[in-house]
Amino acid sequence: MYALFDDAGKFLAGRVMSEADSSMQIELESGKRVKVKNANVLLRFDKPQPAELIAAAQAKAGEIDLDLAWEFAPEGEFGFADLARDYFSASAGPELQAAALFRLFEAPHYFRRAGKGQFKKAPEETIKAALLAIERKKQLAAQIEAWAAELVAGQCPAPVREQLYKILFKPDKNAPEYKAVVDAAKQSQRAPLDLLKDAGAITSPYQFHWRRFLFEQFPKGTGFPPLEAPAIADELPLAPVQAFSIDDSQTTEIDDALSVTGLGSGEVVFGVHIAAPGLAVLPDSPVDKVARERLSTVYMPGWKLTMLPDAVVQAYTLDEGRDCPAVSLYVTLDEATLAVKKSETRLERVPIAANLRHDQLDEVITEATLTGEAVADYPFAAELAFCFRLARQLKAAREVVRGKPENFNRPDYNFRLDGNTGEPDGSETVRISERQRGAPLDLIVSEAMILANSTWGGWLAELGVPGIYRSQASLAPGVKVRMGTKALPHAGMGVAQYTWATSPLRRYVDLVNQWQIIACARHGRTAALAAHFKPKDATLFSIISGFDGAYSAYNGFQSAIERFWTLRWIEQQGVTELDAAVLKDGLVRADTLPLVFRALGTESFPRGTRVRVRVTGMDLLTLELHASLAARLDDEVAPTEAEDSEGEDDTPTTGLTLAINLDEAGEDAPPAAPAA
Repeated sequence: MYALFDDAGKFLAGRVMSEADSSMQIELESGKRVKVKNANVLLRFDKPQPAELIAAAQAKAGEIDLDLAWEFAPEGEFGFADLARDYFSASAGPELQAAALFRLFEAPHYFRRAGKGQFKKAPEETIKAALLAIERKKQLAAQIEAWAAELVAGQCPAPVREQLYKILFKPDKNAPEYKAVVDAAKQSQRAPLDLLKDAGAITSPYQFHWRRFLFEQFPKGTGFPPLEAPAIADELPLAPVQAFSIDDSQTTEIDDALSVTGLGSGEVVFGVHIAAPGLAVLPDSPVDKVARERLSTVYMPGWKLTMLPDAVVQAYTLDEGRDCPAVSLYVTLDEATLAVKKSETRLERVPIAANLRHDQLDEVITEATLTGEAVADYPFAAELAFCFRLARQLKAAREVVRGKPENFNRPDYNFRLDGNTGEPDGSETVRISERQRGAPLDLIVSEAMILANSTWGGWLAELGVPGIYRSQASLAPGVKVRMGTKALPHAGMGVAQYTWATSPLRRYVDLVNQWQIIACARHGRTAALAAHFKPKDATLFSIISGFDGAYSAYNGFQSAIERFWTLRWIEQQGVTELDAAVLKDGLVRADTLPLVFRALGTESFPRGTRVRVRVTGMDLLTLELHASLAARLDDEVAPTEAEDSEGEDDTPTTGLTLAINLDEAGEDAPPAAPAA
């Protein structure tokens, strides 16, 4: 005797070797013996052989018309043998009974399983819906196949183009557009990015990088809702100063200005004046909600996305010729020794006499003119000379705390795009110029801001008012700058504590800290009771978390898009060779460009070795520059490059990490797979 049984949804048949009350031993065709519960045995038969029965039943099952079988089936529960006798004939044997079983089992949209070998008819409405879904699935499969064929043929279907960034970086892996790209990549045996580029989905490398950034960081678009700048209600006194700001010509969000009074009197008052949107914009107001959503201005060559609408910015920016509301820090100093006598913070209106532009004045305002070695023929010459003297002393004092000088061996770079007055499209001609880090005007501004941020950070802590701080435990390798709510030392700056509070029009953290500083200026020792944010306020931690992520993403994009324009400059200028210094593991740094890249043949050279490399190619999508060693320029290691560059990241901003995995079937697949 033979038996057909259910083994976890799979039907097997074999010879019955022995039988007990609740189970039997069955020998399969392979010779393997299995123990089967009697409840799982669905059919007993004497002939034909098990293999023959299954083969015949499977063939016959395909001939059963499901609609007709559904009509024949009784309304209640029934067994497969009952249906076989109703559908075929009253004398239906084992093959036909097994055929009915197989057909019923594979059609759950027609027949619901009600137990071992038992079934029940599905409602007619359910069948219609299921058949419609099956048809849709067939049509979808056909659509995926058609789209994949178009991609393989070098054409990109419109739905795939529209979903490009979602497919590559945040895909729904069950979406037909994603499946079409995966199928096409498998069929053509090509990388998805190359496939899509050649199919016309990516026509501009610049737009690819820009649209990807917008997709990831600004999915709702970059426009602002209608907003009006709230008026400042405070009656603010007019400061007895003539302040001046120092910024680039392209800067519209002028956050800070300086003033110097009392020169020649023996006691000088140095003023740092910060634009005061915090006097009008309140937490949870419409303007605040926009600022908190963006968290920072996004900078890039030729363009920027401001944290606040321009109309709001212009209401509070420190424009020359205006008496601008400001949060001012006044530091009283001994004119001869520059010793600090006292400091105080005031809320006031500050006359802004001038907006100085360092890109216009860097070549005029030099160390020689500031120290009196050359004639100083420019506005605020005496004030700037004092600011420079103070800045150098402040920097020297910080370096004592740091334990070593700050390293400004490498320049900063300015990017200018010619050929488009609006948003760049990637076709512009790029100009790149060097600007030495630590230039006199830079030093003046940076030291003034460090002074203000460290002083206000200490004041907040003294009054028990929480703020958002930046700290660094030490200068040891790998010790990073952290954001938190405790006033901890910042080893990199060489200060006891450090906040960000001097750019409230450009960074949300600065606006938050400004609210707290305003509370201190208004309420003094009782400020902790009146401040917007109380100690251990969960909102502050939420702001820190959100800001960290957004600021990192914005800076990453800025670095990547500057690298794009650097590669475009090489392309536009027809550069074939570059002089560089070796870093490590085959990485080199270009001498006159903001560019770190791999150069074949330099892997064994020590750090600082001077080399000339040959440009062999580039990829503007992955931002990779391909180069090889052309010549070693010297046998000496350049000491400045050989020194450890604290805080510098030698890793080039290259490569793309795609969320496409060609090894997955597409159903509920885990994310992320690296792609070149």
